[in-house]
Amino acid sequence: MKLSKKFMFLTILSILMLVLVACGNDDSETNSPENNKETEGQTTDSNTEVTEEKPLFDKDYLSIHTGGAQGTYYPLGGTFAELITTATGVKTTAEVSQASAANMIALQDGKGDIAFVQTDIAFYATEGKLMFKEKIDTVSAIGALYPETVQLVTLTSSGIKSFEDLKGKKVSVGAPGSGTYANAEQLLEIHGISMDDIEPQHLDFGESADSIQAGQIDAAFITAGYPTGAVEALNATTKGVYIVPVTADKAEELIAKYPYYAKDLIPAGTYGLTEEVPAVSVGAMLAVKKDLPEDLVYEITKAIYDNTDKISHPKGAFINAKTGLDGIGIEVHPGAKKYFDEVNN
Repeated sequence: MKLSKKFMFLTILSILMLVLVACGNDDSETNSPENNKETEGQTTDSNTEVTEEKPLFDKDYLSIHTGGAQGTYYPLGGTFAELITTATGVKTTAEVSQASAANMIALQDGKGDIAFVQTDIAFYATEGKLMFKEKIDTVSAIGALYPETVQLVTLTSSGIKSFEDLKGKKVSVGAPGSGTYANAEQLLEIHGISMDDIEPQHLDFGESADSIQAGQIDAAFITAGYPTGAVEALNATTKGVYIVPVTADKAEELIAKYPYYAKDLIPAGTYGLTEEVPAVSVGAMLAVKKDLPEDLVYEITKAIYDNTDKISHPKGAFINAKTGLDGIGIEVHPGAKKYFDEVNN
């Protein structure tokens, strides 16, 4: 009897040990690194692969070089940056800069990706003429934007009514080598005046307006799309802005020598003007580094020209895919060309 009880006890003990060993094996298999590890790119379902969403483009950031904060390039650049960021997923920002000539050099030096430039300055840069000692060959065009009017700004109280009245006066002509400086020099030349006949001041648009208001200078050349913020601010404080007109014969003489100019009119009501003012203009365009990928530049171009209705600045009305290549005198980036070929054919 004692043996049978002892046998029964050993049998039960053996069964319990087998159960414990079996449970231990189940846990070790379940919790082993091989079974519990989630390999990269997989979910717990071995038949379902998870792939991380890749960015559309191999670029984290884009910068748009514009101009002074009180010009036209900067506010437009802010809008373009938003449109490009939304369309491409690449964070894009507008940067204050010294405008056209400096922007071409910044692109050449890799300090920017996209830039606002006057069409004449872009041409000079690629040809290595005037303010450019060497050819810039790493920049191409995205497209044309709008006319940039050369505005000779003064106050009605200054007594300056014509270009000839500038002789002996303090006149802001922009930074040496800037697009505004080239425009000022060429317009003065057509009127028989040189930089030696005036007291040239090298100020940006905001500084020019402030200096006119303070009586520190008499007039300023400002090449920008109207209405220009700096001139609007000047009119708001003085109520006496006067834009010196360019007569038809002088405009024709200028265009004959420098064919990238065009006749222009500043409408009545702009800056409180009581009547329209004849002027001349050059084109504004967007330039881009040649080495930006074609597909990225295509999407940048599309983001801007497909969304002109989202541009609140008055110059947005001039930006049109149909005229996107008008007046462009430099090579067009393949990505931009692809876009314009699609929409215009």
